[in-house]
Amino acid sequence: PETVADFLLSKFSGAETRILFKVSLGSTARNYLKESLAELERQGFTEFFKEGKLIGAGELLKIKKPVEGLEVCADRVRLAPKSRPRLVDSLEQAFRLGHSEIRVALERSAGMDRTETLVFSEDLRCPQCAKIFRQPVPNLFSFNSPLGACPLCQGFGRVITVDWDLVVPDISKSLAGGAIEPWTKPSASWEAAHLLKFCARMKIPTDRPWRELSAKHREWVLKGDRGGKPWQEGEYFSVQDFFKYLEKKTYKMHVRVFLSKYRAFAPCAGCAETRLKPQASWVQVAGKSIVDLQRMSLEELGIFFDRLQLDVSEMKRVEPVYWEIKRRVGFLNAVGLGYLSLARLSRTLSGGEVQRIHLATSLGSALVDTLYVLDEPSIGLHERDNLLLIRLLHELRDLGNTVVVVEHDRAMMEAADQVIDMGPLGGQKGGEILFQGSVAGLKKSAGSLTGQYLSGRLRLARAQGSKTSEIKKWIRIRGARQHNLKQLNVDIPLERFTVITGVSGSGKSTLLYDILYHHYLRFAGRPVQDLGQVTSVSGFEALDGVILVDQSPIGRSPRSNPATYLKAFDEIRKIFSSTDQARREGFGPGHFSFNVDGGRCMACKGDGRLKVEMHFLADIFVVCESCQGRRFKPEILDVLYQGRNIDEVLALTIDQAADFFRTHRVLLEKLAILQKVGLGYLKLGQSATTLSGGEAQRMKLAAEMSEMAGAGKRRILYLFDEPTTGLHYYDIHFLLTAFDELLARGHSLVVIEHNMEVIAASDYAIDLGPEGGHKGGELVYAGPVKDMIKSPNSYTGKYLGEFYKNRKPVLIKKELIDLS
Repeated sequence: PETVADFLLSKFSGAETRILFKVSLGSTARNYLKESLAELERQGFTEFFKEGKLIGAGELLKIKKPVEGLEVCADRVRLAPKSRPRLVDSLEQAFRLGHSEIRVALERSAGMDRTETLVFSEDLRCPQCAKIFRQPVPNLFSFNSPLGACPLCQGFGRVITVDWDLVVPDISKSLAGGAIEPWTKPSASWEAAHLLKFCARMKIPTDRPWRELSAKHREWVLKGDRGGKPWQEGEYFSVQDFFKYLEKKTYKMHVRVFLSKYRAFAPCAGCAETRLKPQASWVQVAGKSIVDLQRMSLEELGIFFDRLQLDVSEMKRVEPVYWEIKRRVGFLNAVGLGYLSLARLSRTLSGGEVQRIHLATSLGSALVDTLYVLDEPSIGLHERDNLLLIRLLHELRDLGNTVVVVEHDRAMMEAADQVIDMGPLGGQKGGEILFQGSVAGLKKSAGSLTGQYLSGRLRLARAQGSKTSEIKKWIRIRGARQHNLKQLNVDIPLERFTVITGVSGSGKSTLLYDILYHHYLRFAGRPVQDLGQVTSVSGFEALDGVILVDQSPIGRSPRSNPATYLKAFDEIRKIFSSTDQARREGFGPGHFSFNVDGGRCMACKGDGRLKVEMHFLADIFVVCESCQGRRFKPEILDVLYQGRNIDEVLALTIDQAADFFRTHRVLLEKLAILQKVGLGYLKLGQSATTLSGGEAQRMKLAAEMSEMAGAGKRRILYLFDEPTTGLHYYDIHFLLTAFDELLARGHSLVVIEHNMEVIAASDYAIDLGPEGGHKGGELVYAGPVKDMIKSPNSYTGKYLGEFYKNRKPVLIKKELIDLS
């Protein structure tokens, strides 16, 4: 009522108005109608209108049909400031009696040449078209709720559909030569034959490459041309009809497997990837819908809420939520994530971005007298972002908290108040405290490898040094525009060690995964999702393969371990089965496997532990009572080789096993590769689920080097995503040695990396930026790594220059963030 009164007074001051509300007198009973009219008159309502005309109570009683659309005049009032209290009271009464909808008739007056009628509603209902809007509730704005999720994609933003690029993977083939890939199978001979008959009738060339066919002919082949008539037996069965037919048979496993080969995710047409119902975007705050806010960067979102102006009543309703939003957005910006948006999918975030989101959550609590334990928070962080993180950790400390960090980063160690160095090496050769004290004291410690690297007494370098000869082969990328890449044109040299650098969120992962790796998969004719948008990618012809070595686990089962992953366990089982005792008992290699029945413990199926399912609690694992965690039957454990049984051999470290099996050449070669990549401290039977991301990556590298040994002369491009994750300088030395071996065999390396030691050791650098998010995605520098320090816009070049000078990071002075 107040807003209607203000509107009328501001727009039609001086006009005479009638405030009308509708009543329903639909009953034909005369007594009911008479009583209703009498009741309205007793309340002071004497003017009645039917179809816009004044009508008396006596005339209404004479109408025999049900009275519909009757309007009652609540008040007649001239619009003037002094009459506002009366106007508001009359509007409140009319809204109450008229079920939240009224009509205001404005009569002719000064400045008005005609009568106007305005309709107002207190509900979320449009008076003009009578459309009713749902009362907003929080779930309306959530794609995880049925109330808010787009009904077409169920809140995922994408739908599964047929990918025509997978149906026709090779556009150089003709229809007669098998361009329609699903119809090259023997089971689709009927469809292939009818396709050729259809092409003959429609005069579609079947001997020309698919790329040379007209758009109309392609449309006819893929989607058919029957003038809108349904398909009948014996007619051409188009590719689209073929897949629709198979959709009805998805209850069969082989049909689902077949369909999966030709499906891909496409943006949902119903919500345009917003994942919400259209109704969610109808509600706006300061002219912005929730979809608009999700698409803003966190930096822009912070500015929006800083400038948001709400009246007193609105602020009273939303104040707790408003301040909580500002705090959370503020901390996400404080940890350097201002370039991200709320719409960003979590699976597209780098490891460093995920770490900083967790850190922002901790910072938001603003606790004191709290112990914070962080496990390598610098993972995925550029040197510039890392210094910002260090400053925030100092802020946490200064609030009265204790911060303990497991870290290998030089800048993080040098910023610490105290360092605890453990070693001297890994595995069985570690576990001792070598030093505890200041960083300056650590640098002087003679027994600490960490101190020797920090002081400069030990330095990382490639054994073969950087290649400086002329580059002859390249992969050329043109017009890359996936995510934040801005029409990126870049050339990647082959047979070189190339690093991709740049601040967090600059587009490195997009270039490596979506553009380089996924387009190679498409080039090789393999199905791929999330194919990056690009004008062209060329140069794959010079390669025999592209292998991605990421940090995903090498196995999710406790039975997976270094010995099984590298197939060294096959040789160990052969050795045990060849012993005299095993031959007497009839034990073959399979009896010494915990993956198949025979020799493994039947109680735990070779896991060494049993899962106990708990009600209302997480499941727990207990040591198997039958085998006491040794995974094999007693008669298998009785078989000894040089005094050790199979369980005791699996408990050896790789270094110990190399000495134990030194007479077995094939097995020794596999173990030597693990030693080359610095994993000699791992146990042969160590569960794969306990390996770190860096260890898993080096394990994959060792497996590739093992297969490569007998593969002959092949040219492989290896892609690494931050292989130094979790590695000490001593471990990085082994990694660079393995890289040198790959390069010596003619292979190529492309590595995303932030570690200055590794960047300095590379041959070629591609630096993206200059910032992250929408401010990144540009090529800042591409060329020999030593010349990057001359690039004025490269943050990496700036820190690399400082690294060359004194191996100390340059500190960026910024205002301290008030976490209180």
